[in-house]
Amino acid sequence: MIIEYIKKYGMLRPEDRVLCAVSGGADSMCLLSWLHDNAQTLGITVAAAHFNHCLRGEESDRDEEFVKDFCRREGISFACGRGDVAALARDSGRSTEDAARAMRYDFLRSAAKKTGCNKIATAHNAEDNAETMLLNLVRGAGARGLAGIPPVRDEFIRPLLSTTRAEILSYLNDRGICYVTDSTNLDDDYTRNKLRHRVMPVLSELNPSFAAGCLRTAESLRDDDACLYFIARGFAEENYIDDSLPAEKLAALPRAVAVRVLRIVCGSGLTAVQTDAILALLKSPENKFVDVRGMRIARDRDKLLFGTAARKLGSYVIPINGGIDIPEAGIRISGEIIENCKQIDNIHNFDFKYSGICGSISLTPRQDGDRIRLRGRGCTKSLKELLRERNVPVARRDMIPVLRDRNGPIAVLGMGMDERVAAEPGDTVLRVKINKINCTGENEKDEK
Repeated sequence: MIIEYIKKYGMLRPEDRVLCAVSGGADSMCLLSWLHDNAQTLGITVAAAHFNHCLRGEESDRDEEFVKDFCRREGISFACGRGDVAALARDSGRSTEDAARAMRYDFLRSAAKKTGCNKIATAHNAEDNAETMLLNLVRGAGARGLAGIPPVRDEFIRPLLSTTRAEILSYLNDRGICYVTDSTNLDDDYTRNKLRHRVMPVLSELNPSFAAGCLRTAESLRDDDACLYFIARGFAEENYIDDSLPAEKLAALPRAVAVRVLRIVCGSGLTAVQTDAILALLKSPENKFVDVRGMRIARDRDKLLFGTAARKLGSYVIPINGGIDIPEAGIRISGEIIENCKQIDNIHNFDFKYSGICGSISLTPRQDGDRIRLRGRGCTKSLKELLRERNVPVARRDMIPVLRDRNGPIAVLGMGMDERVAAEPGDTVLRVKINKINCTGENEKDEK
């Protein structure tokens, strides 16, 4: 049954190196023993990793030694780590469960890298999945949360996800494999334990195949969610241009798709309340905005603009023969003096006539009264007028980088440079290079 489940989700291929996360409990000892016994059949190599959370004193140390001894007897490569979970929970304001999970997964990724393993197997079983679905239901999750624990996520695989606790205990008993019991699993102070001890027995009494039914429901929800995200990604890839989406097109989408478009753009941590607030912008004819996790989403005429800032463009002095990152603009600017420059490049860079620059060059947002005589235009215009001519949305105008010297603007990013600093071949040139950098935050991922 386990092999069929592995094949169904393509969890393993011959020559994979698998790091098995082992607490010493029944589930993980079953997983490690099963993978070790079937390694030759699957064509894989198996190693084990144990993380000591240092929460239960001698009991935690006992578990570590138990797993270490088992691996030594069976000839299984073993890695061990430990961390002060209580301190992390206290300092970060997380629950003990969340802090333990974060430290454990960080350790597993690090151990996999050090041991050359490309897969990490965890021992989540069918009841774990049902409990996770119930927890997420209590919290008010959407389809992705109600789909429970994914069989495969990145390098993590869950071969026992279709296996019940009864089947796991039977496997261990038949083979005489010992395991340890974590005393905290008996403590109803933990939310999951309350569900396990008080709710799951009632639901299993109503339907003895409750856990298996949850697996079928989870699979269906994952399929639906994947389909909706496929549609949403196509919309985002086609329509997300210059940090904006067309408001009317987004409003015309089915809500289920529009919500996922917003999560693709803003990150998976977007809450239901935040999502509703952003979607409300689509129905309002007035220019409004919503601030979400350091990002401002603003409605400006026919567009929904993202990242128009809770960020604000700062002021920076551009170093000559050096570089500086402008993270809020997503760019890096560097300066280089080129004597007797033979080829002027104002396509990819700004090539300024060095002798025409007065003082140092700085990058700033627009300022009141800024005027510039763009090369080739034959007239001087206010920056405000130029931005309006270019149809630059109002919400984005203060994020347009302006290069200036002591006498005023010498260039506007995306528009051009002032005639007074335009260089010719043979001049000593200050070449200012502007490159994009990746300043986007990582989408949060939840792991059980």
